[in-house]
Amino acid sequence: MFAKYKKPARPDAAPAAAAPIARTAPAPGPSGAGTVAPSVLRKPAPVAEVPRTPAQVTEGDKDLKRRQRLDEIKTEMHSRLLDNLNLAALETAKEAELRAEITAIVSEQLNEMGVVLNREDRQTLNVELFDEVTGLGPLEPLLKDPDVNDILVNGPNRVFVERAGKLSLSDVRFKDERHLLRIIDKIVSAVGRRVDESNPYVDARLKDGSRFNAMVPPVAVDGSLVSIRKFKKEKLGIDDLVRFGAFSEEMAAYLQAAVATRLNVIVSGGTGSGKTTTLNALSSFIDNKERVLTIEDTAELQLQQLHVGRMESRPPNVEGKGAVTQRDCLRNALRMRPDRIIVGETRGEEVIDMLQAMNTGHDGSMTTIHANNARDAVSRLENMVAMAGIEMPLKAVRSQISSAVNLIVQASRLQDGSRRMVSITEITGMEGEVVSMQEVFRFQRTGLKPDGTIIGHFTACGVRSYYAERFRQWGYDLPASIYEPVAAE
Repeated sequence: MFAKYKKPARPDAAPAAAAPIARTAPAPGPSGAGTVAPSVLRKPAPVAEVPRTPAQVTEGDKDLKRRQRLDEIKTEMHSRLLDNLNLAALETAKEAELRAEITAIVSEQLNEMGVVLNREDRQTLNVELFDEVTGLGPLEPLLKDPDVNDILVNGPNRVFVERAGKLSLSDVRFKDERHLLRIIDKIVSAVGRRVDESNPYVDARLKDGSRFNAMVPPVAVDGSLVSIRKFKKEKLGIDDLVRFGAFSEEMAAYLQAAVATRLNVIVSGGTGSGKTTTLNALSSFIDNKERVLTIEDTAELQLQQLHVGRMESRPPNVEGKGAVTQRDCLRNALRMRPDRIIVGETRGEEVIDMLQAMNTGHDGSMTTIHANNARDAVSRLENMVAMAGIEMPLKAVRSQISSAVNLIVQASRLQDGSRRMVSITEITGMEGEVVSMQEVFRFQRTGLKPDGTIIGHFTACGVRSYYAERFRQWGYDLPASIYEPVAAE
């Protein structure tokens, strides 16, 4: 039913050649015999730079000088554009009209400055100035690149991107720290937030829904730090994830039964492991007749139902007032007749209300947490309850968790950059003071290819689902064969 997905091999990068070590000949001693040890107090004589002939000037030198010259012109031109453009009309101007106007102003100002550029440099300047005025400057091409998932800025001169799970240094640069701070301020001011020395970090959402986080000096020591998790416009379903190799058809059939029969699900994993993508895909199994309320710090979920109410928390204002936390949203959601509640990420005191909701008739609720495996996920829930200041015996906390949570889905980003659902674990109750659980499916690693690609396969663990009877009563009579282990090919 699904096409098999094979990740293309990436050729190994050739190691960079080591730079030759320059050695100086020992100075001859008296009469040319032996050597004289240099004085430790005397500064070594400066080595005269050997002038290079035009033939020795590399293409890299030319490109660097060309880029520096363009940056200088762009800085001056940006200032002149702001003086000439009607900023109040930018919001309503059509893109084609604005591009034509910028091109005309640039041409006039270049003539006035007496600057001559070739056609390629002039086009580059026009595009970059358009991005500076209407977009996010140097970051704009990365935001438009569909292969880029994350953009990570470590100061003005080091911008990293993630493609297919792998980080690499890009060619994008900011002119200086002031340029980077201007772009950061442009983003946060558009959503009514601020970032400065008194409030040096901020979370925001870009116009396209991408998640934005920034931290500025003095907290960021070597220049402002920016992280952008890009918003995916396409809605990936279970079929897509199976085709991409995120999990198997048998796991998809099991998850469909679990979500449709209203099991409470926690998606666990590390940063960038695909938790939100998995949650979006699982939501496709929710019936359109159900009322679903979502609660997030930054709205990312793309639920595929008709009846969805979305809520987003809000930080305090400049006076430190007006904050709306996830817990506030969750408490209010319980009064809004939800069939299911989906919390984008549980990481604080809202865990109390989430567990109570799961235990008091809101079956089928879902959330994500940061944890390395299913057992760690339970421990994380225990810790969050403790940090919320609720004084409960550990056994009572575990009993609350075991009765509220039915399923833990573990997502992981593996060392080759691939994202896979590495485990599906059921919580079956309590044994003494320990939460009992059983693993139903897992990803079994078997080796590593020379190019770094992980070899492995998905397999059942040979254990019949604890909820098999529930599935059957709801009309999902899964065949016993899906629980049989699969041998490595």
